[in-house]
Amino acid sequence: MKKNLSYKDKLIELAQIYDVKEIKDYLKRRKELTTGQLELILRKNKIVIPKDFKTTFIKENFYKPLSKVSRQIDDLKEDSSKKVAKFSRKVTYFKEDSSRSVSNFFYNIWRLFGRAGIGVLEILPKIGKTFYSFFTGFFTDIFNSIYEQQFNKKKVGQSLAAIFVILAVSTIIFSGVSIFKKQETQVVKKEIKKPEVIIKKEEKKPSLKNKKEVKKPKTETKKLDKVPELILPDLNLKTATVLNLFEDVDYNLNKVRYEKVVKPIYFTQFPKDLDEIQSVKLKKETFIKIVLPLVVAENERILEDRYKLNKITSTKMTTDQEKQWLRQKFLEYKVKKGSVEELKNRMDIIPVSIALAQAAKESGWGTSRFALEGNAIFGQWTWNGKGIEPLFKDKSKSHKILRFPILRASVKAYKNNLNTHKSYSKFREKRKLLRNKNKKVNGLELTKTLGSYAETGSEYTKILSQIIIQNRLMDFEPVRLANSVKRKELNL
Repeated sequence: MKKNLSYKDKLIELAQIYDVKEIKDYLKRRKELTTGQLELILRKNKIVIPKDFKTTFIKENFYKPLSKVSRQIDDLKEDSSKKVAKFSRKVTYFKEDSSRSVSNFFYNIWRLFGRAGIGVLEILPKIGKTFYSFFTGFFTDIFNSIYEQQFNKKKVGQSLAAIFVILAVSTIIFSGVSIFKKQETQVVKKEIKKPEVIIKKEEKKPSLKNKKEVKKPKTETKKLDKVPELILPDLNLKTATVLNLFEDVDYNLNKVRYEKVVKPIYFTQFPKDLDEIQSVKLKKETFIKIVLPLVVAENERILEDRYKLNKITSTKMTTDQEKQWLRQKFLEYKVKKGSVEELKNRMDIIPVSIALAQAAKESGWGTSRFALEGNAIFGQWTWNGKGIEPLFKDKSKSHKILRFPILRASVKAYKNNLNTHKSYSKFREKRKLLRNKNKKVNGLELTKTLGSYAETGSEYTKILSQIIIQNRLMDFEPVRLANSVKRKELNL
């Protein structure tokens, strides 16, 4: 083999030596293949891949073991910090639970004594009646014997009983009222303090999870409590950290498929070591978890615009603010001559299944050079913007792959491309036809209209359909963001 070649070039040259037809076909179509994909195809053709390219004795025997040990130390530090944080949370929870249990214990004892006191009060009339009959007879006999005359037994008894009853009732009332007032104030104070403890717990949770930046989204109504958006900045996150984050926030695709709700977790970039995941299933699920909230968020933004457009067009009078908004949307969707009908046709969602399938195809499930270096999920071309130069490109072509600052910008540009470019007019017409028939905008129905997206044409659309079916991407089409305003897809 030639010297001074990159590892990827050596793999391509190895494929040419052994006449690997699959790789040659990809090169003829000028398709970008990652090193992982090249290695996979070579292994599939039972070709031994030499592992001593660009390696030395020092790298193999010293540098790699040391780097491996350092990674293990870093992982150990992360695990220990997580365990310490978890233990501290358990301690605080134990303190709060113990304080609540102690207060509940004394409160229950007090209630028990109160019930006993009420029982005593219920017995007092019977005791009073017994004392009444006893003392009335006793004093009546005494007065009869002393004065040798007969007193009215009923009147004497009533007078004595009234004295004893007044004394007993007055003492019981004053003591009982003061005690129960104190208890009611204590119960009210406890009931007021309980919600404050819960709020503090909920506010502390986001700060314990990998120092995420939490931004509260704007709410449409005061009654609606939005789930905080988790925006993860450019931190060069490792895949292991991302997977731990998903586990901490209980982000599970099976749960999303069942509940049709996804949390607003927005990554600004893919993990650089995503390709190192050995399990193909886990790699695909991680990719879908990262891209899905971005796609759903953009679709919901478009649905909000459709709702506002329908509201404006249904009224006879429009304000200056509404007219300014319409002018802005005409520019955004590149609608000429101010045609509202054409704006309605273009201002519509892209099915989630199509967006996920195209993102997976164009970015190699988030592992391509364009996706990792430029956040280019959909492989959009540019001739005058900032872009990444393809390695294998025809000299007659001067295009580049458009670079984006964050992943969400790539998703927004992709949806704007499908909704405005003349190459996808069939896609928009088919989508409008489904709307007019009161049918849902279906991904599998619309994939056939995207032959212009790639040079392979119909073969490209077949691959998209295959990706959608094999990975059950149709399950994600009704998914919406947690606690978002649910809008019906109106037939505008």
